[in-house]
Amino acid sequence: MPGITDLDVLISSMKPDLVDGGFAFCSVPASALAGYLHLQPVGLFQEKEGVTLIVPVHMARQAGLPVEPAMRMITLNVHSSLEAVGLTAAFATALGNEGISANVVAGYYHDHIFVPASDAARAVAALEALSASRRAP
Repeated sequence: MPGITDLDVLISSMKPDLVDGGFAFCSVPASALAGYLHLQPVGLFQEKEGVTLIVPVHMARQAGLPVEPAMRMITLNVHSSLEAVGLTAAFATALGNEGISANVVAGYYHDHIFVPASDAARAVAALEALSASRRAP
């Protein structure tokens, strides 16, 4: 099934889900990546400076990697198309209006937003309010 591209449908039907546990963004040398895969990364991205890993905080601590700032992951449970226009801008604006930073990872099916752990509940509330604002009365 193809992802949704209609912005109103995406926003009105998105269901933000706060994933259990905290996450840390860590950078490791590309040449050492194999030695860190046991940390169960939920995401990784190759950059010229190294490989960014997004790993559970407890796994990062066990490996002696930095865990600050601790982040929480919010998954938008709506199948957004990789070609959808405006969804990231809409939720980034909603979070920005609340003074909440957002680090976004787009998966094939869903967008995942990493926010500071201390802001997680407010972020979910802001996203739920955004979604409710686009639903028909």
